[in-house]
Amino acid sequence: MYIHERTDWPNFTWDQKKVADLLVEARYLQGRLLGRMEALGFQVQEEAALRILTQDVVKTSEIEGEKLNIEQVRSSIAKRMGMDIGATLPTDRHVEGVVEMMLDATRHYDALLTQDRLFRWHTLLFPADKSSFRRMVVGGWRTEASGPMQVVSGPYGREKVHYEAPAYDRLEKEMSCFIDWFNGVTEIDLVIKSALAHFWFVTIHPFDDGNGRIARAIADMTLAHSEKSPQRFYSMSAQIQRERNDYYDVLERCQKGSLDITVWMEWYLTCLKHAIVASQELLQVVLMKAQFWAAHTAESFNERQRLIINRLLDNNFEGKLNSSKWSKLTKCSQDTALRDINDLLERGVLVKEEGGGRSTSYWLRAV
Repeated sequence: MYIHERTDWPNFTWDQKKVADLLVEARYLQGRLLGRMEALGFQVQEEAALRILTQDVVKTSEIEGEKLNIEQVRSSIAKRMGMDIGATLPTDRHVEGVVEMMLDATRHYDALLTQDRLFRWHTLLFPADKSSFRRMVVGGWRTEASGPMQVVSGPYGREKVHYEAPAYDRLEKEMSCFIDWFNGVTEIDLVIKSALAHFWFVTIHPFDDGNGRIARAIADMTLAHSEKSPQRFYSMSAQIQRERNDYYDVLERCQKGSLDITVWMEWYLTCLKHAIVASQELLQVVLMKAQFWAAHTAESFNERQRLIINRLLDNNFEGKLNSSKWSKLTKCSQDTALRDINDLLERGVLVKEEGGGRSTSYWLRAV
């Protein structure tokens, strides 16, 4: 029996004692991270938020098997944040839509979650050029024509049904109940509310597609509310992607049987802890980058030099740096590349690796 078929649906329960310690740990990590970020300058915070949001948008789609162009996502977010990141890429409507949905969820975390807002998010996920070839309702609940909403795996003819959501004719009532609960006053901690909202929404599965991405947006919205901050410094979607198999296994286990979702609550809070810890490495890169440019604030660099230095600082560089790669990445001649490199060598910004010839490579001197 699926939990939405029970007479006591949706009266969720969980073991408060088992969840309490995990909640305290997660809240402590949240507070420590936010305190650390507040101690840094506005520019560092913006750079960190840009990186995290880019990761969040890319990974929430990747969980569903969809690959977005990371540079397009970064360009779209930077533009909406009013950040100058140099040359930006043109972005397609689908990327813009996912970015707009995620930013609306986190920037306006204290706004009401309404049916119209959810329909708008769904329309952003599936613009006309992405949805016209599919038989699906866009910007509305699924209908009778959609057929049973099932989570299925396995080859054709030997499929395994992992879960079947409530029928289409229950959706108006189910979503009205969910939205009223979400917007209402509740005594539970907002981090717990985030976990419950994620699970409850994805269990109803009200749309033909995009339910996972919207469930994660609702969860992020609630986490932002719990921190009273629209800026994101960790990515739950990135961590869920790392733990994707466990994510689906726990959902399947808790969507069957009783309405006791302790196992889901424990998994979600542990995943949140992992997400915050994982963000430390990424934030350290941001901090090192800020320290580098602060140390060289009185020096001038041309656009080509800034491009390569930032690539190195971002750990966004495959293999070793040499003059050929410099020339290719900056679209300049080999001679120009060597002049740029020699200038940085003389200033002690780059260090030459032992060796010589065309394979001579360079690395950035630590500040």
